[in-house]
Amino acid sequence: MKFGIVFGGVSFEHEISIVSAVALKGVMKDDLTFVFVDKDRSFYLIEPQNMRANYFSSGKYKESKKLILTRGGFATHGLLGVKLVEVDSFVNLIHGADGEDGKLAGLFEFYGVRFVGPRLEASVMSFSKVLTKYLALKCGVKTLEFEVIHRGEKPKMPLPYILKPARLGSSIGVGVVRSESELNYALDVAFEFDSEVVVEPFKEGIREFNLAGYAGENGEVKFSFVEEPAKKEFLDFDQKYTGFTQKKIGEAEISGELKANLQDAFRKLYTGGGFFGALIRCDFFEENGEIYLNEINPNPGSLANYLFADFNEALRELSRNLPSGQKINVEYNFINQITSAKGKLA
Repeated sequence: MKFGIVFGGVSFEHEISIVSAVALKGVMKDDLTFVFVDKDRSFYLIEPQNMRANYFSSGKYKESKKLILTRGGFATHGLLGVKLVEVDSFVNLIHGADGEDGKLAGLFEFYGVRFVGPRLEASVMSFSKVLTKYLALKCGVKTLEFEVIHRGEKPKMPLPYILKPARLGSSIGVGVVRSESELNYALDVAFEFDSEVVVEPFKEGIREFNLAGYAGENGEVKFSFVEEPAKKEFLDFDQKYTGFTQKKIGEAEISGELKANLQDAFRKLYTGGGFFGALIRCDFFEENGEIYLNEINPNPGSLANYLFADFNEALRELSRNLPSGQKINVEYNFINQITSAKGKLA
């Protein structure tokens, strides 16, 4: 099966997307084509041998073939006309804006492109940490209490609490505030990245679990194993990405009941949020037996391949079962009726 990996984008997480794509090249056994979206939102066809981080940071990618997005996929445009890049489905691997906010999903749906990733509505709901709270409420999954503040406002909940830019991932801009003396700096950092900041209580030592999954045959949700990530106080950017490697992570040692509860919460979010066609990762908290959603990662780093026993087969199965979308026939019956009734052109 041939996959086209789309990465980059205009986002604070642009470089993380490059790291994800490079890592995926080392993991996937299938035939891969790489499409890079640069800061000008131009598309480039990247040869596999050029998939290294400094190829992009140095600007050498501009020597690659430029692509256009057209009906059915990406294509080269030359003297002999338009030629589509041959892939079975594209994989949306853009983190943050452009990829997870729905822009790319909207373009793909508009042009009838087969792709792995959340569709437009699911992207919008999961991109914002505020809207994700309401999505969880709709799906019957608990979240921690929260408030939303804007520049010039201060949190009302008691210390300690954690500040998160509302529309950003990879723990960028996130800060823990334990005393009033730490607040102004944390607010400055958070508001550097977003106009809205989510405030949640910071719970020392709370357990965190990550679970990924997708819809396979007959819409059945298939799960990865459950990971309990090692962390200091919370999973910050450095712990996630500094010295990034694709090391295999062991399955969390948890009870069958807790595992079932995590899978049940994931299933409710996946189906209720309309994530069909996507491989997502949900991050949960557990406290006194209660499960709380932390966040939804609609395009998880390297698509969370390290959580699957056979990631290649998982992606193939997902690609074979992508949603087809509603087919609407445009027939002009209404205009024709008006024309006939008036006896002239409307």
